[in-house]
Amino acid sequence: MERVGFVGLGAMGEPMAANLQRAGMLDVVWNRSPGRSAAFAASHAVTVAEDLASLAGRCDVVVLCVSADTDLLQCVDVLTENCPAGALVLDCSTVAAATAREAAARLATATIGFCDCPVSGGTEGARAGSLSIMVGGSAADFARARPILDVMGAHVSHIGTVGSGQATKATNQIMVAGVNQAVSEAMAFARAEGLPLDKVAEALSHGAAASWFLKFRAPNMIRGEYPLGFKVALHEKDLEICRVMAEAHGVKLPLVEMTLVHYSRLPRSDREEQDISSLFRIKDAMFADRDPND
Repeated sequence: MERVGFVGLGAMGEPMAANLQRAGMLDVVWNRSPGRSAAFAASHAVTVAEDLASLAGRCDVVVLCVSADTDLLQCVDVLTENCPAGALVLDCSTVAAATAREAAARLATATIGFCDCPVSGGTEGARAGSLSIMVGGSAADFARARPILDVMGAHVSHIGTVGSGQATKATNQIMVAGVNQAVSEAMAFARAEGLPLDKVAEALSHGAAASWFLKFRAPNMIRGEYPLGFKVALHEKDLEICRVMAEAHGVKLPLVEMTLVHYSRLPRSDREEQDISSLFRIKDAMFADRDPND
């Protein structure tokens, strides 16, 4: 069996790693914040690496789930120096497609394979092992990665060559922005009309407007509480990636630009701690003609 290491035990990475551990696949973990690694090891009986280099040296496959492009490339440089030849790196972060291709090129100098494997489905999907995973990489690397990815996701799709997984995730993030805009705006409209929001959400969830976001995030809007599922700041980061990718085609995407403007109106502390459904605060405030930060 492949010796698998996991790097990045954040809101998404921790439950993904836990699913690998329960499947008997996980050998070692590492996180930049040592406290997360220690807490995970205490509850999942897994080894914590002293550092990323030592993790790399004992693994056949390394799964990454980090926050940003620079984080990924820093990890890749360490893995390039310390993974054995023939190892495979699976990156479940969300980064630019060009960054994924750069990561693959650096690892290839040490005969290490790479697949970009961004995920969608929120923390709920990460916990349930029901994520949608979009994969870019060679057919051989995908075949090797598939048993590992199947533990973390219910829908694993090989899109094409390296970078195509991230391009697909960028497409997903544009759609998520649109759905968030539509549901939050519609729910704010329903409240302004004096409708019972719980009944509205239930009724619409069985018609043409039905969506995952309506089912799982409209309750946040109704309660006025936005527990972390997908952090606003991370979606901002992803939409900035989409903006740059679109600009390479000489295009500005109105939905991306509008959502970034709206997110910027939320307090920085909320963008770091709350789910993207908190966009409802902006929409609700339009009808009340008040500051959404009140």
